[in-house]
Amino acid sequence: MKVILNQDLIGLGEEGDIKDVADGYARNFLLPKKLAVPHTKEFLAALGHKKAAIEKRKEGKRLEAASLKERLEAEEIHFSVPAGENGKLFGSINNTNVGVELEKRGYQIERKRIEIPEHTIRNTGTFKVRIRLYDKEEALIKLVVEGAAQPGASGPAKPRQQRAKPVKEAHAAAAEPAAAEKEARPAEPEAPASSDAT
Repeated sequence: MKVILNQDLIGLGEEGDIKDVADGYARNFLLPKKLAVPHTKEFLAALGHKKAAIEKRKEGKRLEAASLKERLEAEEIHFSVPAGENGKLFGSINNTNVGVELEKRGYQIERKRIEIPEHTIRNTGTFKVRIRLYDKEEALIKLVVEGAAQPGASGPAKPRQQRAKPVKEAHAAAAEPAAAEKEARPAEPEAPASSDAT
């Protein structure tokens, strides 16, 4: 089935593109979500009227992608992951991990745009991660994976820090000697009541 895309879809095309897709994909996904419209005379005419606006938006996206590429390629991401002596990680790093790290730095990048060699990294080393931006624009980020100490690995024992007493406990402890001192002191004799004889 032929459809006209209403917006950019990774792996399929850009807004305004005419694409031939499987009938089920069009009927069950693209059309109900308004991501595309059927390829009919009516929608083709509407596309003709919107062509200039679409091209303007595309140009803006290209400029934005070029600027984003420059900023991304200046980034270097470091991960410290528990690993064995041979550099094999106890776990792995995937596009979600990279996406979260980029988000911390202020970039909003869809996970599916982040391409990691062989989908996951399972060893220490330096890697290049590809990020698909817009059209044919893409950025390459340097990713450094270092081995961290294994969890539970024996090492020099760290001195145990004495737990700080909560504020309430500290006040109670300070009040205890004062209370004990008060109990130990003899009670002062009461002054005799004055009697005024008239």
